Amino acid sequence: MMLPGILYYVVYHYVPMAGLLIAFKKYNLVKGIWGSDWVGFENFITVFSSPDFTILLRNTLLLSLYRILFNMLPDVLLALILNEIRVQWFKRVIQSVSYGPYFLSWIIVYGLVFSFLAPDAGLISSWWREQTGQTLNLLTDKDFFRPLLLLTEIWKSTGFGAIIYLAALSAINSELYEAAVVDGAGRWRQMWHITLPGIREVFVLLLILRIGHILDAGFEQVYIFLNARVYEVGDIIDTWVFRRGIEQLDFSVAAAVGFFKSVIGFILVFGANKVAKKLGGSGIW
Repeated sequence: MMLPGILYYVVYHYVPMAGLLIAFKKYNLVKGIWGSDWVGFENFITVFSSPDFTILLRNTLLLSLYRILFNMLPDVLLALILNEIRVQWFKRVIQSVSYGPYFLSWIIVYGLVFSFLAPDAGLISSWWREQTGQTLNLLTDKDFFRPLLLLTEIWKSTGFGAIIYLAALSAINSELYEAAVVDGAGRWRQMWHITLPGIREVFVLLLILRIGHILDAGFEQVYIFLNARVYEVGDIIDTWVFRRGIEQLDFSVAAAVGFFKSVIGFILVFGANKVAKKLGGSGIW
């Protein structure tokens, strides 16, 4: 039964790792990976010496940290609220409505946002223009770009993220709640001393995984929402790699950045796992 999963990781994750050689070569499409010339760490030097690298790294880290700080708590909060609902049909309706947006692509989400915030025809923009006589252009506002990403991410993924915590809540022994009631504990006390400790391990696990992907920052969402006026606050490493690797066909530099991200991600996951164990958690391994 494990064979299909093992084959998947071997074929799609381990075999392609041979392509990391591109990061140390001046890749040529005609010569191929093995025939291209070795350049050592020249591609890494190109990346780190780029005047845009500091801005890209700052934007990537900020967006990732904002996602960790503001996107994980709504998942827990929604799961706790759903766990307290006793009317089952109402609970199922809320679950379906809340995790439905997760299955929408970011293209569709951007289309919905555009229908509200488009400068000329958006519902909110039109209402604002009628009320104040001023044009509202939030899609190209540098101060609003990051909050916009966070708000759309929360709307899209909170419902689905809550499912993981609901699964953890269902594994809590119901006898603990019965014993707490006998001892006179109310709902808040039960939540603080039983519910939250029951999902702590899951929270720590998801936190470690998010820390490992701290240099990703959600390429698809950022690339779709990004425009020239918000490059200063919205351009991240992945969007720069896409432009450099796909649009300019500079695959070597793109591979060097990918290699750099993988190393940093491994170090962060390993470190976060160590810290989790130091604090009394089980970590990932």
